[in-house]
Amino acid sequence: MTTHDTADLDERGEPEPPGALHYAEQALLGALLLDPEQLAGVPDLRSDHFANPSHSALFAAMRTLTPPDPDAHRASPVWLTAVLKTAATTALGLDAPYIHTLINACPRPEHAPVYAQMIRAEHVRRALREHAMQMEQLADDSTLPEPATVVLEQADALGRFLDRAEPQWPRQSGPVPRAAPAPANEVLAEEDLDAERLLLAAGTAHPEDLARMGWLHPEDFRLPLHRDLYRCLTAMTRHGDPIDPITVLWNAQQHAALHGTDPARVLDFLHQAAGSAEHWAEHLYIRALLTTARTAGHEITALTDDPAHAPHHLIPAARRALAPLARIRARRRAPPTTATAPVAAPRPPALAASTPQHATR
Repeated sequence: MTTHDTADLDERGEPEPPGALHYAEQALLGALLLDPEQLAGVPDLRSDHFANPSHSALFAAMRTLTPPDPDAHRASPVWLTAVLKTAATTALGLDAPYIHTLINACPRPEHAPVYAQMIRAEHVRRALREHAMQMEQLADDSTLPEPATVVLEQADALGRFLDRAEPQWPRQSGPVPRAAPAPANEVLAEEDLDAERLLLAAGTAHPEDLARMGWLHPEDFRLPLHRDLYRCLTAMTRHGDPIDPITVLWNAQQHAALHGTDPARVLDFLHQAAGSAEHWAEHLYIRALLTTARTAGHEITALTDDPAHAPHHLIPAARRALAPLARIRARRRAPPTTATAPVAAPRPPALAASTPQHATR
């Protein structure tokens, strides 16, 4: 058995050198093989905390077998043989020479609790990374019938993991690390821009519906023009102003919200009301929730990439990354369901507001 049995491959396809965790696992197992009584000193350590499957199998075997009498253990390798035999049933390739390798890898058997703490710390990092990557992947999965529900369930699982880990790794003094923001390279899909335009048109036709949609915020719109038009429209609704496409256009102009866009094009889509405002708002809300979850997953994954971040740093940093998702989720009492889309009117001409043409003066 080699030390590279579970190593990742580098860009040349060669095994990468084992990291510090590998040697910590070896040292702990060596300490326990030398002195099985030290198993009592690592009560919180579990076999699934080990990154190396063979090491995990050896530790599980130690937990299963009754520790030997110290004098008998020093006189005979009976317990060592039993550990190897038990572990080899699930970890093929384990052999007696590797048992000796583990024993020789332990510099100070009395440091077993310290080695165990290292292993537990790296397990927190791996588990947090797996939860975050799963959330990010689910948020990107367009095949899910109820994506918001599935993603929020994963966010809950991540939160429960943090709740379990936090008492064992309380926050320490010092700054909480921040992850680099996710790259803003998302393409604005025409389907999403259509939903924003149709919401604005429906809200203009039926402004009374907007009062029931306080859970939709302007930042849920992706196009700055649409975001500012929604701000104008909701402000006019709160103030009781007369609302129709002309008054909305005028208000937007007064607030410098047209971003150089041809007013005729804005009027064109504001006249294209189809479906309820709440339906289109639900679409935008779900999209915003998934985008926020994807960003949180990306940031937490990036944090776990840095081995300098210990669990007492990672846990509060992960909670901070999840805070925007908690805020957007709190707008609704229950996860939204994907509503059946109403029959939409013909698509209005696409606005080029993402790369606006400045009006001729």
